[in-house]
Amino acid sequence: MVWVAEQWKGSAFSTASWIDAVDVLAFAWVLYRVLVLIRGTRAMQSLLGLGLLGLLYLASDAAGLTTLHFVLDNLFVYVVLAMLILFQEDIRRALARAGGTVFRGQSAYADAPILEEIVQVAFELARRKIGGLVAIQREASLEPYTDGAHPMDAIVTTELLQSIFHPASPLHDGAVVVSQGRIVAAGVFLPISLSKEVSRSYGTRHRAAIGITEETDCIAVVVSEERGTVTVVENGQVVPIADADDLRAKLQERLGDARKAAIRRATAQAEVANG
Repeated sequence: MVWVAEQWKGSAFSTASWIDAVDVLAFAWVLYRVLVLIRGTRAMQSLLGLGLLGLLYLASDAAGLTTLHFVLDNLFVYVVLAMLILFQEDIRRALARAGGTVFRGQSAYADAPILEEIVQVAFELARRKIGGLVAIQREASLEPYTDGAHPMDAIVTTELLQSIFHPASPLHDGAVVVSQGRIVAAGVFLPISLSKEVSRSYGTRHRAAIGITEETDCIAVVVSEERGTVTVVENGQVVPIADADDLRAKLQERLGDARKAAIRRATAQAEVANG
């Protein structure tokens, strides 16, 4: 006990005040929010790489690897600039997502009736071999991707989606973005995945669905024009759909889990705020 008391007196904790505690908690909260904002984006993988580089820097110092430590020490001078260059798109999207979170008045997830409309239109388009792509927003905002698209504020209905994806429609080549239970944009051109692991059998729609789900946490429903099949894409992974019941179950599972997680986080934050 005496040794513990002596160690406590000699540590920084012995002189810490409530201001220091608030400072640490505020930093932890900001760090947590940053990680939440970049979750589901490629920036997270790059950030992990930088973390490993930092660990290598500490290890080289502890092991006495002078040359490696010197190189890494000088390299870190440019880390901030490199992060701004590498993450400029993700920083812009994260800031837009943060603004959307502050001003969002309702859930961004789709309810069961809306999902049912998407299920119905997906298999109707598949039956007629008409291509289609619907991106359903979750936590990560899709607003940066709708720039230059046709803005909308419409109820999700089978008839409207069929008219958008009809071959004679000027919007049929792009994607439809659904956010907060409404169609917010049509004719959206999403980023195409450049991954070499993507099968060559996939066309532009599938590559766009893979690309947007690699960069955000949205769910994409794709109808193949050539094969007349329906697939769900999440985190860059393509999942074939057998029938309407299968699609309904997968959407409810993925979007339902996201909704429950959001409710749990909001409840926890409210409890912390209320003390």
